[in-house]
Amino acid sequence: MPNRLAERIEQELKNNILPFWVEQTPDLINGGFYGSLSNDLKVNNDSPRSAVLYGRILWTFSLAYKEYNHSEYLETARRAYKYIKAHFWDAQHGGVYWSVNAEGKPLDTRKHTYANSFCIYGLAKYYQASGEVEALGLAKQIFELLEAHSHDHIHGGYVESRGSDWVSSTDPRLSDLEPICDKSMNTLLHAMEACTNLLHVWDEPRLWTRLRELIVIFLDHVIDPMTNHQRLFFNKDWSWNKIEAFSYGHDIETSWLIVEAAEMLGDQALLKRAKEQAINLAQAVYSEALLPDGVLLQESAGHRAHDIVWWVHAEGLVGFYNAYQISGDEKFRIAAERIWEVIDQKIIDRQHGDWFKNLDPQGIPYPDQPKMGPWECPYHHSRACFEMIRRLS
Repeated sequence: MPNRLAERIEQELKNNILPFWVEQTPDLINGGFYGSLSNDLKVNNDSPRSAVLYGRILWTFSLAYKEYNHSEYLETARRAYKYIKAHFWDAQHGGVYWSVNAEGKPLDTRKHTYANSFCIYGLAKYYQASGEVEALGLAKQIFELLEAHSHDHIHGGYVESRGSDWVSSTDPRLSDLEPICDKSMNTLLHAMEACTNLLHVWDEPRLWTRLRELIVIFLDHVIDPMTNHQRLFFNKDWSWNKIEAFSYGHDIETSWLIVEAAEMLGDQALLKRAKEQAINLAQAVYSEALLPDGVLLQESAGHRAHDIVWWVHAEGLVGFYNAYQISGDEKFRIAAERIWEVIDQKIIDRQHGDWFKNLDPQGIPYPDQPKMGPWECPYHHSRACFEMIRRLS
């Protein structure tokens, strides 16, 4: 079964996900990639172009080129790289803006840790794929800027956001659905991921220190030992906003990313703690969020808590299989396979390509939810495919 499942997943990656983004998303008039595409491939270039989307495209196709050596993958990665340099990069203050318009003019000039972390993530992988030294230089510059302006040297971790000058204050929220906070689980998670990826190409002592710090923050502050879920929003001193909701999608995503980060560090005691918490997180999500039909709930509360969301199932696929690999508990392996069947039967779009990003609880795609947008990207599901192919094979 594992090899057969690996074959199915690789076919999905190579024959659907990657071709869709190569063929359907480049903007041949304005450059870069469209701001948004509907499920039936209608272009909406009034939608902002986000640095998050571009960093994720850059990472996806850099890794695709490393794995498969297809020139079209490198060209797609290069397209994202050139656009980031030309339009997202702040030539005066450094770092990347949050968003630009279809003409490449800055819209939201915040220097958000989340967006800059994803560009580190993409730039480091692009350097691995292309050997482009300038890309590594930009990743290093972003790290230095985050260290100088966004790292909390007293309590640890990174604050959410700075203004365009890296000094002034600004709205720190990732979306207007979130409360204002100094630090968030979501931003810290992907800062940890960026550090893990950058260490593959830059052996910098401060980077090792920062990765260790972020792992310990998750173990000591973010993961709640009483609930085995993650706390979401924090003040600088790690006191937290006690919102009565859990993000099941982020819990299962963290469960495998924290193990990946600890494996990179090579500290066996810390890795043991990370694996223990990975199982705790996976067990809580398994018990509370995995429905009998294999659907995985996104969160414990909210008006769309029971929706079928692409990234949650992508992360559940890897997170549960990771828990099986650590624990040997067959229920986690079976859970991963059940989630794949939900993906295969409901989430993959066999008419227009790629995956539906949001479906209602009955499995019907929302007509107003884009297939590609500021958040709707190729990163979660392509990454899940790459991970599962490696783990199953």
